[in-house]
Amino acid sequence: MSGAERGPWPAYQWPEGKRSAFCLSVDVDADAPYLWAQRRPEDARMLGQLEQRRFGLRQGIWRLLDLLDRFGVKGSFFVPGVVAEANLHLLPAFLERGHEVGLHGWFHEIVAQSSDAEFTAALEASLELFRRQTGAAPRGFRSPAWEMTPHMLAELRRHGLYDSSLMGADHPYEMEGVVEVPVQWAIDDAVHFKFSALPTDRGPPMAPGPVLEGWLDEWAALHRLGQMMTVTVHDWISGRAQQLVLLERLLARVTAEPEAWVATVGEVAAHHAASANAGRFAVAAAPPEPVEPRRLGRG
Repeated sequence: MSGAERGPWPAYQWPEGKRSAFCLSVDVDADAPYLWAQRRPEDARMLGQLEQRRFGLRQGIWRLLDLLDRFGVKGSFFVPGVVAEANLHLLPAFLERGHEVGLHGWFHEIVAQSSDAEFTAALEASLELFRRQTGAAPRGFRSPAWEMTPHMLAELRRHGLYDSSLMGADHPYEMEGVVEVPVQWAIDDAVHFKFSALPTDRGPPMAPGPVLEGWLDEWAALHRLGQMMTVTVHDWISGRAQQLVLLERLLARVTAEPEAWVATVGEVAAHHAASANAGRFAVAAAPPEPVEPRRLGRG
C-alpha cells in the first residue's frame, strides 16, 4: 500500500530555519531531441529546428549561467550524453561555476519508443561518459519527457541515483527505494514557450508576463504550505531575452525570502535521504489492479 493510500502525509521537514525549498533546473537538451526524432539520415533536413536549438549552446546557456551567478544561485544541469560528448567543455564549465550536473538520457530518448535494454545501455554509457569528463559519477537522473517505468527505477536504484522526473507530491518522496525530487509541467518553460511551427506544437508561445505571474503565485503558495518549487528551463528556450527577464524577476523574489532554501536538486535529494523524512513518504511503483468496467444503466 502506498503512502498516498494511508491518508494525509505529515509535514515535510526542511533544514533548520527553512520553511520551503526552491530549485532551478536546466535541461540542456540542445539538439539531442532533434537527433532522436531525425534518426534516419533522410529525415535530417530541417535546418530551422536545428538552428533554433543550437542557439542554446552558442548563447542561451551562457546567459543562464551569468544570471545564476548574479543571484548566487547554484543550479542543476541535466545533460544528454550526446550533448556532453559533442561539447567537451560543457560539463567542466558547469562544475567550475559550482553547479550540479545530472543525466538526461543519451539521445533524449522517449521512453515509449525505447526498450528496457536500450535504456540500460544509454544509462551506463552516460555514466561512463560523465565519469570520464568530470572524474566522478553524477548523483541524479531526469528522464526525457518526464516518464518512468519500473525497469528504469530499478536501474537507478542499482546505480544509487536519485530521480527528478515525477509529480506525485510537492516535496521529495521515495518510489521503490529511489529518492524522487518532483517536477511539475506548469513550471516548465517548454509548456509555455516552445514553438517550432511543427504540427505537434499546441499553439504560439505565450507572453512571459502572464507566465511570470503564475509562477510567482505558485511560489508564494508553495512557500506558505511548506513545500518546494522545482523550476525547469531549457538552454534554447529560456536563454532568450524575454525569458531571461522572467527568471530574473522570479529569482529576485525567491532569493529575498530568508526562509526559502535555494538549493540544487542533488542537495535536496541528499537532505531527504539523510533526514527524518526518509521512509516517511515511500510509495510503490506498481499500477493499480485493473477495474472491471461496469455497465451503466437504470436499476
